[in-house]
Amino acid sequence: MQTIYDAKLLLVDDTPELLNLLCEHLRAAGYHAIAMAGNCAAAREAFAQRRPELMILDINLPDGDGFALFRQLRAQADVPALFLSARDADADRLFGLGLGADDYLTKPFLMQELLLRVQHILQRAYRSELQCGRSNVLQLGERTVELADAQVRLPDKSTLPLTATERAILQKLGENRGHIITYDALCEAVWGQDYYGYENSLNVHIRHLREKLEETPGKPRWLLTVRGIGYKLAGEARP
Repeated sequence: MQTIYDAKLLLVDDTPELLNLLCEHLRAAGYHAIAMAGNCAAAREAFAQRRPELMILDINLPDGDGFALFRQLRAQADVPALFLSARDADADRLFGLGLGADDYLTKPFLMQELLLRVQHILQRAYRSELQCGRSNVLQLGERTVELADAQVRLPDKSTLPLTATERAILQKLGENRGHIITYDALCEAVWGQDYYGYENSLNVHIRHLREKLEETPGKPRWLLTVRGIGYKLAGEARP
């Protein structure tokens, strides 16, 4: 992928008119590799045939729900996802973000807002690939975070995948390693300027990250909370 506009997108919604409208606006914005599906079965087939780099998923689908579909597809590959839903309850929104989705947009929405959110997700998800190649590495004791590959390499050489949001969080903390990043600054780096309301989601992602980075997640050594201020990625101890 040379630019975000080369990204392969998968749109999943059971309303053909909305699918066509989304496709029309995304193409007008410069995206050209777009696949569409009207149900879970078609989405799974499209995903298998043409691995996307961003999924835009409706929650209410005729043969299932977007949350379950997301879990199934994410089990195959770490692909960023944006949920679309007419359900605006905070519980649904937090549930979707807690699953590891990158954003959640309530219908009806302004098309320009969707385009901005797609742009932000792709920029943060593939920042390493677009700007830094494959050299972005964080060493956390015996665990190695490979940001370009979105994975954590464990001492036994096995790996744990990072979601796009987890990678964006670590990118910001890694760039400022040893220094405190405020909650607001970290949310803005991950979700853009319109980050209000994502503080709880940030806490969920931090908890998931600790499960991957720390030997004892309940007593973190690397990903530290600075109470009332923000978070800090601890540096390696000097000999």
